[in-house]
Amino acid sequence: MTTASATPSVSIIDYTPAHAARFRELNQAWIERYFEMEELDHKSLGDPDGYIIAKGGFIFMAEYQGEIVGTCALIKVDATTYELAKMAVTDKAQGLKIGKRLGEAAIQKARELGAQTLMLLSNRKLETALHLYHKLGFVEVPDELKEYKRADIKMELAL
Repeated sequence: MTTASATPSVSIIDYTPAHAARFRELNQAWIERYFEMEELDHKSLGDPDGYIIAKGGFIFMAEYQGEIVGTCALIKVDATTYELAKMAVTDKAQGLKIGKRLGEAAIQKARELGAQTLMLLSNRKLETALHLYHKLGFVEVPDELKEYKRADIKMELAL
């Protein structure tokens, strides 16, 4: 008799162009559940290689039981700042701490890339996400928030 592992096997892997469609699907699902797709979403999700990777950014994918169930991007803002963006985890993989693992991987990568600040934009009604960001060490900072209509909170983490 085999017993299930108490800790599910989740792998955080680097994005490849083969992941582009899944990256879009994962993000479009949560955006459309709570908001609506905006021009910046279409740009970044429609061409993650050109919009994120080619500009010095990075994307992580979370794999669980042979399926890609989550993702998170680091978008280069400038020489010392990256944006934590496009974090998504499928409903069926909720509760496995995949968002936390993706966030930790992104923070580590931002440090490796020499970032001094990691920032993010979110919405106050995404309470679960905000709770995760606080646990990862992000704090709210003032901002004009013009990039997305849905963004009503900016958070930063000093690295």
